[in-house]
Amino acid sequence: MTDANRDPKLMSALAALCVEAGRAILDVYDAEAIAVRSKDDRSPVTDADERGEAILHEGLAKLFPGVPVIAEEACSRDGAPDSAPSAFLLVDPLDGTREFLARNGEFTVNVGLIEANRPTLGCVHAPALGAVWLGAVGVGATVARAAVRDIPGAAAYAPIATRAAPAGGLCAVASRSHSDPDTEAFLAKLGVADRRSAGSSLKFCLVAEGEADVYPRFGPTMEWDTAAGHAVLAAAGGSVTTIDGAPFAYGKAEKGFRNGGFVAWGRRKG
Repeated sequence: MTDANRDPKLMSALAALCVEAGRAILDVYDAEAIAVRSKDDRSPVTDADERGEAILHEGLAKLFPGVPVIAEEACSRDGAPDSAPSAFLLVDPLDGTREFLARNGEFTVNVGLIEANRPTLGCVHAPALGAVWLGAVGVGATVARAAVRDIPGAAAYAPIATRAAPAGGLCAVASRSHSDPDTEAFLAKLGVADRRSAGSSLKFCLVAEGEADVYPRFGPTMEWDTAAGHAVLAAAGGSVTTIDGAPFAYGKAEKGFRNGGFVAWGRRKG
């Protein structure tokens, strides 16, 4: 990661931009009725997704000049790029649309920087919870909680880190909206002692904060779903691997930026 991308002022500006996008999302969230449309893949999309993405596109062009942006709604509308540059930004303006529609607050704004196929910087913002997680690999990860719609001040951020595996057994975090037999079988083999449920990228953040130890996902995801949370977790001392234990890579243009299964880990022995 370049020195410029380690700049605390850049991280602060990125957080402020994500909160700005979050405000536009909350404008739709707080309305009496939310108009929902279906994309070609049958996944739901709302005005909130599109408004948030427009704000992020404009702001990221100023914060990261010359760095391409690969964003969910633009790819859905125009198609994904045929190739991935060495450095690019992955954007999911509204991760957890089902949680958004259920109005349970567990949806996020995700921005992750990819360099040499690895996430090196990320911001996850939960607009309805007033929380912002920031991470820069090699620098560290932090979280701030403020009033909804407020941009957290510098003093609001506290460092976070993954925890050592508890002697009494692992705590697993699983998707609130997605479950499958493969995930259940994997968790059974781990001998999990406790489980938590959460939506969107909040699952990565729970592991990054040391509130859980493992998050497996066998079902389909896209790179923009995971990049920001992966960056925060890696900065906090965790890791993300394929199901087979290999490093989890980004820039899979030949697969339309689709992910395979993965496991997000907290602090591991060895």
